[in-house]
This record gives sequence, C-alpha cells and structure tokens, in this order.
Amino acid sequence: MTQRVELATVRDRLAVDGLITDYAVAVDDGDWEAYRGLFTPRGRADYRSAGGIEGEVRTVAAWLAESLRVFPMRQHLIVNRRVRFGIWEQDTGDTAEVQADYVNPMATAGPAPDFVCGGRYAFAALRTDDGWRLSGVVVREKWRRLPEPRTAPVVN
Repeated sequence: MTQRVELATVRDRLAVDGLITDYAVAVDDGDWEAYRGLFTPRGRADYRSAGGIEGEVRTVAAWLAESLRVFPMRQHLIVNRRVRFGIWEQDTGDTAEVQADYVNPMATAGPAPDFVCGGRYAFAALRTDDGWRLSGVVVREKWRRLPEPRTAPVVN
C-alpha cells in the first residue's frame, strides 16, 4: 500500500465511524430528520429482532419516533466497531460493512433506566457524492433486562 492509499483508508474509516456515531446520536436525541439524512435514498433498517419493523428508512423513522416516545431518555453505547471495506464497480473502498456491539439503557422518567438491552448492529454503508451514507441497518438484539417488579414496602 502506498502512503496515499493508507491515508485515504484512514480518512474513510474515520468517516464511517462518525456515521455510526451520528446514527446513535440521532436515535437518542429523537432527531428523525437527521436519522433519515444518514441513509441513502433506498436505505433500509431492520429492527425485528427487538420487536420492531423492517422497511425503508422513512417508514422505520416514523415507527421509531412513535415507539420511542415513551422513553425520553435513551443512550446508545456503540462499541467494538469492526469495519470492512469492499469493492463496488471495480473501485476499492466504496462500500463498508460495520459490525458493532451496543448497550442501550432507556428510561420513561427519572435518571435510572427502566429498560436496558444489548446486541449487535450490522451496518452497510455506501460512499455517495454527499459522503458516506447508510444503505442498511440490521439490529440483532441479544438480551434485554426489564425492571424488577416493585413490591409494596413492608410496614411493621
């Protein structure tokens, strides 16, 4: 690899990493316009493993906006990002696949989470004239912790 190719790869890796961070922030902040803007025009998302839907990004963004309304506090922690660049139309580096683990605490009210889940994302990204965009997101929820049932205090 030449130094120029290595520098381009580092720039692409940082751009794709930033795209994944922007995804988490958009979902956590409920910024559905920003969320839609992270995808290609034909982008799709699949949240079925977490009890959601699969479809084109506009439909999924509307579903997320409605479903997550009950959780005003959300914080996606996306870690262990594995980025692989692919080949599109005989040019290297125009596609990327990212696998990343996540932990997502959410709360209906107050600082303590009512619900915590975790799993792995599979992101597909495409280099466009506007920069890197998501062409697909698949959520693979692995675990979920619901709040413990509250018992009435014992009064002596």
